[in-house]
Amino acid sequence: YTFMASNKIPWHNLWAALWHLIPDPLSDGRLMIALDDFINPKTGRNIFGCSHIFDHAAKDNQSKYPWAQNVVLIGLLKVIKGRWACLPLSQRFYLPQKAINAKSDNMRVAGKVVSFQTKLQQAVEMVIQVAQHFAGVDIIIVCDSWFGNNGLFKPLRTKLGNFVHLLSRLRSNTVLYSIPKIGSSKKPGRPKKYGSRLGSCAEMAAAFMAYASTYHVFLYGKYREVNAYSQIVMLKTLKCPVRVVWVFRKTQWIAIFSTDLKLSVEQIIEYYGAR
Repeated sequence: YTFMASNKIPWHNLWAALWHLIPDPLSDGRLMIALDDFINPKTGRNIFGCSHIFDHAAKDNQSKYPWAQNVVLIGLLKVIKGRWACLPLSQRFYLPQKAINAKSDNMRVAGKVVSFQTKLQQAVEMVIQVAQHFAGVDIIIVCDSWFGNNGLFKPLRTKLGNFVHLLSRLRSNTVLYSIPKIGSSKKPGRPKKYGSRLGSCAEMAAAFMAYASTYHVFLYGKYREVNAYSQIVMLKTLKCPVRVVWVFRKTQWIAIFSTDLKLSVEQIIEYYGAR
């Protein structure tokens, strides 16, 4: 594990050599990158990178804070032999600041204390390295709602421009706004960035359920019928327009958004399902 976290090995060059071997990395003309983190439970007390990590997916009979490694990972999403697959592109060990400040031996690399980085900072670094390797290609980051925020989106847009897009799940309490009408107001000052308040994601889901349409979407290895409704809205959390797709099941619903407005409803659902 210390070998994988070593700062003496030129990991960027090594990863880049592996990226160069990918024969056809694009899907529909885009580079699809899945982003997530996972925990790797251990029992040894001196294993590198281990600490008590909160496990949000722990069952009732499992510890909420297992002794484990926490790894942030990005991977290439690609259809292989008729099914979506994820090829790892890069990874980082997340080392909690509390453990680093305590100068724990299993948080050191080559005997030296490492500097703290948040998971979002680690993700931004990895995505930028991949984007610079595949220069000039549109990139879509597919992630859950924990990563799908301005902490990830803003630094990526600042560094990479409009080549990078976000596709993520939307929280139910997120407030949505309409697209402002251009030139509709004669009042002095700069034009409005946001239109009228439409309501929360959950409120709009209840209003749109009756208007959902059926789409034929490739999900989990075969085509399925999915009931969904789509609308372009403004998000104050990202400060930009997004396409939101509400997917309705018998008793539940989820909302997915994409900053790439050119994606169809079917593509948004399929890409998020691939994650």
